[in-house]
Amino acid sequence: MDWPIRAAYMCGELDTELFAYAASLRPRHKTAILSNAIEGARREHQARYGFEQLVDVIIYSYEVGLAKPDPRVYRLLCDRLVVSPGEVVFLDDSPENVEGACELGIHALLHESTAQSIKAVDPLLAS
Repeated sequence: MDWPIRAAYMCGELDTELFAYAASLRPRHKTAILSNAIEGARREHQARYGFEQLVDVIIYSYEVGLAKPDPRVYRLLCDRLVVSPGEVVFLDDSPENVEGACELGIHALLHESTAQSIKAVDPLLAS
């Protein structure tokens, strides 16, 4: 795969509404990105979107040798955020990843649309 195609594959299309929502959560809430993206994604995501300034913690599976839905990667996420699983609200577009997080006690939600996700997350953050 040549570089422009690979970079586009790694980055996809940014959901600007979800990006703005995530930005609005800090500093009241700790935020993170947990990604199964391919090697080199951190560099591309940072260059294009500045994710390191958006969230408190970023975990890329290729960097830690663990991938969703392995429960160890969710435990690592909790450890790096210094929270318990019950304090985490997790969005993912994969039912398997949502199920894996739920099994650990994380409040995991299937992301189907931005509006639906924000509507589901807000009450969890308020409780």
